[in-house]
Amino acid sequence: MGAIYDRIQAIAHNRGAGFFVLIDPDKTALKQAAATCQMLQEASADGILIGGSLLFSNQFDEYIATLKRATSLPVIIFPGNSRQISAHADAILFLSFISSRNSNYLIGEQVLAAPIIRAMKLEAISTGYMHIESGNVTTVEFLSGSRPIPRNKVEIAVAHAMAAEYIGMKLIYLEAGSGAEYSVPKEMIQAVVQQVTVPVVVGGGIRSAVEAEEKVQAGAKLIVIGNMLERNMELAKVKELAAAIHGD
Repeated sequence: MGAIYDRIQAIAHNRGAGFFVLIDPDKTALKQAAATCQMLQEASADGILIGGSLLFSNQFDEYIATLKRATSLPVIIFPGNSRQISAHADAILFLSFISSRNSNYLIGEQVLAAPIIRAMKLEAISTGYMHIESGNVTTVEFLSGSRPIPRNKVEIAVAHAMAAEYIGMKLIYLEAGSGAEYSVPKEMIQAVVQQVTVPVVVGGGIRSAVEAEEKVQAGAKLIVIGNMLERNMELAKVKELAAAIHGD
């Protein structure tokens, strides 16, 4: 598939699950982000996702390049739209918003991005992205005009995940969204994991090491933490999360 995808699979196999941190350029100044990357490496995080639903800065490329100089961890783009692309990244999650019925996020933005990604020779990891009901209206829900999958409708999430794998997607991403009140329920994670063979990523609304560990025990192979660390980016807290996710 590609070097970064292979690395993600190796992390999941060797450590039980991977610990990635999402950094939003709109919420984290570049100097602070570079220091954060160094801290994450010291704390045994496995990688960094960069992106957000909006993008107010026109310096996305410089942002990625600076973070690459600050860390040896893989830096992967988690794009909110086709403007969030940089050749300096190690890879990009080539997201299709499979729980949406908005064609722009299913295929429209992907068509705009594909020629650029090919020209940059950037590793693209095909990812089926699902937004799960989280107790409040999140940014991704508002901007995409897409209703989330209800928390109690596990079978809907399972059917979407199965379809994504049949289409050929290499990751399934269950996302509660930035600022979520509730994280993705463990019952949904378990049900999806039982029906697909590709790694399942879980993010959004995770507020403690205990909650992160619960997602791993449910079968998630990659845990993504964002807002929690934006509010409390301390080395001890990051190490606690890493230990819980890795089962140390």
